[in-house]
Amino acid sequence: MDVIPHPHIGIQTVSWLLDGELVHKDSLGYEALMRAGQVNVMTSGRGIAHSEETPKVNTGKLSGVQLWVALPEQHRNTSPLFDHHAVVPEVEIAGGSALVFAGSLLGQTAPSRTYSDIAGMEIRIHGDGELSLPVDPEFEHAILVLSGAVQSEGRVLEPDTLHYFSEGRSSLSFNGGKGARLLLIGGRPFRESILMWWNFVARTPEEIKAARDSWESGSFGEVKGYPPARTPAPPLQLARKP
Repeated sequence: MDVIPHPHIGIQTVSWLLDGELVHKDSLGYEALMRAGQVNVMTSGRGIAHSEETPKVNTGKLSGVQLWVALPEQHRNTSPLFDHHAVVPEVEIAGGSALVFAGSLLGQTAPSRTYSDIAGMEIRIHGDGELSLPVDPEFEHAILVLSGAVQSEGRVLEPDTLHYFSEGRSSLSFNGGKGARLLLIGGRPFRESILMWWNFVARTPEEIKAARDSWESGSFGEVKGYPPARTPAPPLQLARKP
């Protein structure tokens, strides 16, 4: 993997590795080697550039997810930040366990810095019985099957599909074979209207254009430790406020 420097505004990128290694470098000067079971949280705020690449010494495997979390209005223009956490809480549940990389579960809270009420965790099923996970009824949730065969509420959760669970639930239940893994994300419904174009999340077309112009002019800064290279912004298409 070699993703050359590119910009972001208005979001947090939450990177969670299942297998392999990844090196993050950014325009703040941070460089971090992430391994499976570790989490990187980059708060773009008003603007940051970064690159992502497989290190020269690696296991030959790479699997993971990168989640984009929209920043609420009061925080979307904050100063950019980067956090790497080598350890996250592991919570034992009847029938399995959960690695919590965002939010809280059964009194255990992830170290990740967040700006809205969200949850993110990797769930591991240890046996053939039912696993019941307590959740906040004010949250909506989604599940992605990472490996194995999994059922919920009597239906098979197909792979390569994001399965949605609406608010009002105090628990989610799953059945799967030993070794099955799930990704769970959730949070309070995001009521703000956003405008997303390329790597930018904003509110108006004018903000998008300003961010693109800033990137093209070099105002986002240089990604330290990466050879001189940058991803050119695509042509700006007509964008309408949602």
